[in-house]
Amino acid sequence: MKKVWPGGSISKREYFWLNLGLLFWCFGCSSGSTPPPQITVSISPKLAAVTTGQTQTFTASVMGNSNTSVTWEVDGAAGGSVSAGTITGGGVYTAPSAGGTHTVLARSAADSTATASANIGVTDLAGVFTYHNDLGRTGGNLQEFALTPSSVKTATFGKLFSCPVDGAIYAQPLWVANFTINGAKHNVVFVATQHDSVFAFDADANPCNKLWQANLLDSVHGATAGETVVPSSGGSALVGNGFGDITPEVGITGTPVIDPATSTLYVVSKSVIPTSNPLTFFQRLHALDMTSGAEKFSGPIKISASVPGTGDGSSGGVLAFDAGTQHQRPGLALNGGVVFIAWASHEDRSPYHGWVIAYKADLSQRVAVFNTTPNGGLGGIWMSGAAPAFDSGGNFYFSTGNGSFDSASGFGDSVLKMGPPNAGVFPFLDFFTPSDQATLNLNDTDVAAGGVVVIPDLSSGAHKQLLVQIGKDGTIHLLDRTNLGQYCNGCASDTQIVQEISGQVNGMWGTPAYWNGNLYVGGAQDGGTSGDNLKAFSFNAGGSGQFSATPTSLSARVFQFSGPTPSVSSNGTMNGIVWAIDSSQYGPPTPNGSGPAVLHAYDATNLATELWNSAQGAGNAAGNAVKFAVPTIANGKVYVGTRGSSTTNGGVGELDVYGLLSN
Repeated sequence: MKKVWPGGSISKREYFWLNLGLLFWCFGCSSGSTPPPQITVSISPKLAAVTTGQTQTFTASVMGNSNTSVTWEVDGAAGGSVSAGTITGGGVYTAPSAGGTHTVLARSAADSTATASANIGVTDLAGVFTYHNDLGRTGGNLQEFALTPSSVKTATFGKLFSCPVDGAIYAQPLWVANFTINGAKHNVVFVATQHDSVFAFDADANPCNKLWQANLLDSVHGATAGETVVPSSGGSALVGNGFGDITPEVGITGTPVIDPATSTLYVVSKSVIPTSNPLTFFQRLHALDMTSGAEKFSGPIKISASVPGTGDGSSGGVLAFDAGTQHQRPGLALNGGVVFIAWASHEDRSPYHGWVIAYKADLSQRVAVFNTTPNGGLGGIWMSGAAPAFDSGGNFYFSTGNGSFDSASGFGDSVLKMGPPNAGVFPFLDFFTPSDQATLNLNDTDVAAGGVVVIPDLSSGAHKQLLVQIGKDGTIHLLDRTNLGQYCNGCASDTQIVQEISGQVNGMWGTPAYWNGNLYVGGAQDGGTSGDNLKAFSFNAGGSGQFSATPTSLSARVFQFSGPTPSVSSNGTMNGIVWAIDSSQYGPPTPNGSGPAVLHAYDATNLATELWNSAQGAGNAAGNAVKFAVPTIANGKVYVGTRGSSTTNGGVGELDVYGLLSN
């Protein structure tokens, strides 16, 4: 029997099969159907840094398809290009010859719309060859493309590895790109220790790869039988007053300097024969072959000098350089084929003076000698480890500490300008001495507690060639290099100089950094009972030709004594980061005790924004701090010298390396 439906009639059996068919049809078009899997691509690493010509291997993973192959692009070009760098089918990227930032992209062969990308910074920085990066001591690496305010954070930046050494690292690590040792090309970091050793490490190898070590107390490096490093703390101290200001030994304190043209590293060692009576001290200038650590130019040279004078420690109208009392603390400098070396003392133990001695780079002769107080005393060139600063004309500048002052032959608490060596002397060109020099001297408020910085020449304005210096009292002196201002006897303030800013910095034991029209100052207060913020002062706002009278930004953190020496990394005027080491726990005699150095990173446009520090996150702690530590930033990494700790290198010494994490 057929049932009648609108438009026709069907049988009961037909009705059954019709409904069953409709049921299956509905199942096929319901949400329970399974679409083809989505293809996704991931890439590793997502952030990377290489130097020009070097390679980086990227790995791509494809999910959602049995075809896991990809094609590679750089900055949108298949296989890359000469200007952006090239990449193989296996993901091996080769950097171009110029620095910059590039995007590497992996594209699924199964689905061209499925991609993943990574950023790579290509470094064209040849090296960090000298203290605070350049002859002006501005502390800037303007060729850093991988480290940016967005990449320096806990998720993507941290401690990578450490390199053990044989003594505390007070000197700033130096870095050289694409340097060949034993037939292989490396980025290399050079480290000098207070145990009179110099190390060369692969700057990128994790775990650490030591390329060579030179012990400057062996016979091939000029040492004689029985020589040791100099004990410097406690009852066994042979220098200073036993305070342990540098502890437990003194060997190499001043930052070496590198001549990339001849692949030579210059460094000064200090040693003693402790069994001799009287004690016999040695200071030597070494010229080391950077490929092996071997001596060059028939070196080393035993440092000696004398000047006419009747001052402390003189004899018969002659003042001789004393290798025992003089401490080679400032960084070495190299300019015009001449190596410049400066000295102060160990813990203010007299007799001592400030000395500058220069040698030809081939060690063939000593070319000039200068003493800051030949007829008096003190006047040490401390600068908290800073090297003399140079202008484009080869003139150099440095500051002195407490000591004799008479505007003629005694220049304690002053800033001095000297010309290049000529006929055995440094031409004395100019000086500045604060009007309150007598008070500074009386209160041990050294002008030379801070290093000097040559501001890059200006194109306009009343004062186009400037110099900035800050001492223990925290006063900022902005000086015209064509007329430093000399001495205004009896003046209430130094109105004869370009600018004097008082009361904005608690005190200075380091070197400011200068970048993009900003001066970054790491102040502190002596004794460790209070400190100071890291501060930025803006330069030439509104065409003033001066610094802002108050800070334009400052860190929330207060740094305790001895305060940081900041450095800056940037891509030109972009992506500026201020790096600063909190070394307040450098050990006795500081009341803050011994503890790790803490590396901080701040947005250079606003120091109130801290990007990262090594106290954040597990595994980022550095070794124990040393005084006046300066970070070295290059090719996506930051290098920090320490004395190690009981858990890292037995408290002996280590280099800690921070950078972009595996991602």
